[in-house]
Amino acid sequence: MTRHEAIDRFLAQSGWKGATRTPIAGDASLRRYERIKDAGRRAILMDAPPDVEDVRPFIAVLNYLREQDLSAPALLSGDVCNGFLLLEDLGDNSFNHIVTNFPDQETMLYKAAVDLLVTLHSLRPPERLPTPLAETQHRLPPYDDALLLKEASLFTDWYLPALGNSTEADQQKAAFKDLWLPLFAALQHDPQVLVLRDYHVDNLMWLPDRDGVARVGLLDFQDAVIGHPAYDLVSLLQDARRDVAPELEQAMIDHYLVQAEKAGRPHNPETFRLAYHVLGAQRAAKIIGIFTRLYRRDKKPRYLALIPRVWSLLERNLAGEDFTALDTWLSKAAPEHKRIITPQAI
Repeated sequence: MTRHEAIDRFLAQSGWKGATRTPIAGDASLRRYERIKDAGRRAILMDAPPDVEDVRPFIAVLNYLREQDLSAPALLSGDVCNGFLLLEDLGDNSFNHIVTNFPDQETMLYKAAVDLLVTLHSLRPPERLPTPLAETQHRLPPYDDALLLKEASLFTDWYLPALGNSTEADQQKAAFKDLWLPLFAALQHDPQVLVLRDYHVDNLMWLPDRDGVARVGLLDFQDAVIGHPAYDLVSLLQDARRDVAPELEQAMIDHYLVQAEKAGRPHNPETFRLAYHVLGAQRAAKIIGIFTRLYRRDKKPRYLALIPRVWSLLERNLAGEDFTALDTWLSKAAPEHKRIITPQAI
């Protein structure tokens, strides 16, 4: 049986036999999505081949978010073994779509997204989440030094080799990791929270008919971990795909700190901002590595055009004196004149 036929069988068993299927443009993941329509009903099909994807973390986090009255899509039906999920369709009004077409709504939408983070961070998620359909529990991994280093090392694993830096690869990787560990110490000053990890305007849907933070629809959270509250704020405000004005970024950090204090989860502004920039630098280094890997391994060159924006974010995060050593190392390992951005150069 082909995968297409397996989907048809799954839809028939779920009460959607004969429904029309329209592919939805994908992104960097290995999952596929289709919009399913039948007699006025709409749903979203997630197709996650089980040899490369596991839908159980998505189900577990979805269930938890909905228990907190947050707008993750309802799970209508699922086949865990085959990696098929039928989900509530939250529509087409992504934050990115609205901001692009109605720039005057940008601040309002970003405030709504920050307010949701404040609500989420006021909760203490359990380390293990029940997983409906699978009758198991999902352990939320800690976003600890080991995982942060593993992600940051995508820069030395993929990007530096693309620059031709291979003669001292092992020494470079070791030196790079040693520079991060003192910086990660800044992450120990704040309580750990649920980190969704892909919290940006392409994954947020505007649902104006709902109330409060439920107006923010959530799409992508299967990689959730337990980590520092600044990470999702960085993901939102240092977007690899669109420019966020530095003034808006600073205003939203201020808004988060004020609202978090009102919610009974105050932060020291100085240590929080340092953690924000540490995570911003780590995330930028990781993304540069990922975008290079998407081209070199997965033959997806379009992400290379985004690398200059991510480099500018990385440089912005390294501006403080706490980052002098890392900034100096990067200037030598990847000098500006060698920061390639075209497929032909790799």
